[in-house]
Amino acid sequence: MLTTIALGSLKQRKSSVLLTLLSIVLSVSLLLTVETVRHQVKSSFASTVSGVDIIVGAPSGDINLLLSSVFRIGSPTKAISYSNIEMLIEHQAVDWVIPLSLGDTHNGFRVVGTNNAYFKHFMYGNKTALEITQGNAFTSPLSAVLGADVAASLNYTLGDTLVLAHGLGNVSFKQHASHPFLVSGILAKTGTPVDKAIYVTLEGLDAAHDTPATAIARIGKPKTSTPHSTTHEIHHATPHSHADNPQHEQEFRDNSDSYKDDYTPKVVSVAMLGLKNRVAALQLQYQLNQNKTEPLSAILPGVVLSQLWNIMGNIEGLLLGISMLIVVASLFGLTTMLLASMRERRQEMAILRTIGASPSTLLFLIQLEALLVSLAGCVISVVVVATLLFTTSEWIGNHYGLYLSGNIFNVESTIIVTAVLTATLIIACFPAISAYRQGLHSGLNQT
Repeated sequence: MLTTIALGSLKQRKSSVLLTLLSIVLSVSLLLTVETVRHQVKSSFASTVSGVDIIVGAPSGDINLLLSSVFRIGSPTKAISYSNIEMLIEHQAVDWVIPLSLGDTHNGFRVVGTNNAYFKHFMYGNKTALEITQGNAFTSPLSAVLGADVAASLNYTLGDTLVLAHGLGNVSFKQHASHPFLVSGILAKTGTPVDKAIYVTLEGLDAAHDTPATAIARIGKPKTSTPHSTTHEIHHATPHSHADNPQHEQEFRDNSDSYKDDYTPKVVSVAMLGLKNRVAALQLQYQLNQNKTEPLSAILPGVVLSQLWNIMGNIEGLLLGISMLIVVASLFGLTTMLLASMRERRQEMAILRTIGASPSTLLFLIQLEALLVSLAGCVISVVVVATLLFTTSEWIGNHYGLYLSGNIFNVESTIIVTAVLTATLIIACFPAISAYRQGLHSGLNQT
């Protein structure tokens, strides 16, 4: 009964109610977006790497080392000699080592020089190992393994060839065209920066930077199909799939079994370490940071990630504070709308009192009207934000490397909606008390 009266009263003031509803939708949507993106970005960063105990590189700042090696943001300022990697491989506390060479691109995608240890030991999320859905890992010195987004964006398949470009720009005037790489494998989707990188052998990467004569002397002449040029200096062979050529797949697997991944480069950019016992991490980190033969910087990924979020904490707090102030302002607008309507509704209140409505009923009526408007705004906001994130998540991932989902039904969004509804009930007390008193006086005047 009371709900029907409240809905009918809101319909009578349709224009002002819709404007108030719009302000609530915009403000709550902003708050939900900020909180959801903040929460999901943290989760996305935290799940990017798992099982890596120490990252070693040249001294360039802890955060820069983490961002360049794990998130493909920026680049190491200096390389480290491979003799340090050999020392780490022989270290009694180290279980495995993944060397990485960074600095090249292909069509805007980062190129990572590494070895097959990367596909064996690198993990993401809750210690989930990388999976190669097509082909295999490195099968020859000029093999390339593609992240899922790279393969999908450039429409590459097994057997296609690609040419690397020097530097990190989308367009480079220095192409390593003398040594095109052959796609030997494609990784499964991970939802991390792994999907947006191209992985090549350390041997092939060094050969691409050598003079043609030196490179051929080291690894021989590239044995690939004749590529043809397309835009942005892409060299792309005739596409084909395993389904069309099963012998091709077997060839990759046979080559992978025979390929010896024991090349020793002169320098690498960084190295990821897995320890036999994580208790030794702090001790090994101290030893590496005190290395006298060559300056090194050893970081613990989890600790540096916490430092990064501490730096971002003030910005997060500022965004949340601004969003909450906008929500409060929109709720005060709702209160103002209800207060302004009290004078116009004196006759309505008097009629309700005449037919037996108590002053407390009028108070609950105004509270209910405010709650209905606020609840409708929250529901619309949840739908709008979920739709927005669902439709833009792929674009955000492709352009910014942030992997967001459209799922906003979590504890944080529940707390926000509950807080908005609670604040509505509190703020709506002002027009509700006005209705209570106005109805009482009108009732007295009727006697």
